[in-house]
Amino acid sequence: MSQRFDLILKGGICVNHNGIGEADVGIKNGKIAALGSLSADDGASVMDVTGLHVLPGVIDPQVHFREPGLEHKEDFASGTAAAALGGVTALLEMPNTNPNTVTTADLADKCRRAKDRAWTDMAFFIGGSMENVEQLGDLEREPATPGVKVFMGSSTGNLLVEDDTTLAQILTQGNRRVTFHCEDEPRLKERFRLVKDGAHVNQHPVWRDVESAVKATTRILKLAKGAKRRIHVLHVTTGEEMEILKGYKDIATVEATPQHLTLTAEAYDRIGSRAQMNPPIREARHREALWKAVNEGIVDCIGSDHAPHTIEEKAQDYPKSPAGMPGVQTLVPIMLNHVNEGRLSLERMVDLTSAGPARVYSIANKGRMAVGYDADFTIVDLKRQQTIEDKWIVSKCGWTPYDGMKVTGWPNTTILRGNVIMHDGGLIDTPIGTAVKFLETL
Repeated sequence: MSQRFDLILKGGICVNHNGIGEADVGIKNGKIAALGSLSADDGASVMDVTGLHVLPGVIDPQVHFREPGLEHKEDFASGTAAAALGGVTALLEMPNTNPNTVTTADLADKCRRAKDRAWTDMAFFIGGSMENVEQLGDLEREPATPGVKVFMGSSTGNLLVEDDTTLAQILTQGNRRVTFHCEDEPRLKERFRLVKDGAHVNQHPVWRDVESAVKATTRILKLAKGAKRRIHVLHVTTGEEMEILKGYKDIATVEATPQHLTLTAEAYDRIGSRAQMNPPIREARHREALWKAVNEGIVDCIGSDHAPHTIEEKAQDYPKSPAGMPGVQTLVPIMLNHVNEGRLSLERMVDLTSAGPARVYSIANKGRMAVGYDADFTIVDLKRQQTIEDKWIVSKCGWTPYDGMKVTGWPNTTILRGNVIMHDGGLIDTPIGTAVKFLETL
């Protein structure tokens, strides 16, 4: 007896747990209902994706959407629109907004703000701070949060946690994986003298040097080992850290970013403060070490660290220029270009951008193309050549560090829970994003 589907993706090249091969996908009630050879007669709607690659929906596990408090840079509507246009189906958003996301009320406010405005599914980190440390065990159990995020280096509001005593206390509160930005604040304060009276932005990785990253990562790994607590280290930038992290895979997962895998320190002279972010873009030897870590399996996932500022803000003299760059819309094309240039396989990219984030954060029903999972898909044209340009960027900032870069590989269609939300460069219908669910809070 044939099964009736709401939508069939017909003739695509699927990339899933079985590898790469041509297969049809049957979708019913927002879920994947069948994979294989399906009759077009069994679908209320059929999308011909012949010649295109069908990937599990890409999950970006690190974005800063600036709402509330800084909506002139980005908000939930514009940020998720950028994500959908770039082929991303789900997002984990960071707590350094104004106010910081540090209470149940703050989390609920973000959920209300995103309702009916988010093009993709979303969840929101709780910020760990000295003020809420004793509540973190309860806060991490709230729905719609991937858990606790801690800034060991400069951040906004009260989110900075620089001392080992408080860090150790945070690690004793709760059970879920805790996520860390690792830069050593005392060292950053001491070295700020190098740039405080003005400098070229190419001194950014001199101020925020390798040792500031290594020292913080080493500190948190030792504390986590002592507390027997799982952690996740964000946007790792140095070869030295990767060498250390390979010895802690029992407790620590690792993120890399497309920009640290793509740009090198020469970008400061070429594009100025557009290349400025924390931790910094570094010398080429570190980029090569990151690729080695990707291909050795040390890196668990890719996150864009989408952190937009207006071009006027970026034009300020360094170090007044803010650190951060947009990236959610360019994550997929940049990584597909690396696939086409032979730096990683398409299967490895899928592991890093779909299955990897789902494993790290125990995301329910996403990250895998299998029967019963959410029907989230990133459909890409591996052969399409395109130039990334500022004018393509729909984030409020309106720019990208990759302006003028020619890439091969481009998102064609984004499908969220069986609904086409982007096709051939245009958003479809109205926002339907909802809260990402997690196995540890179901």
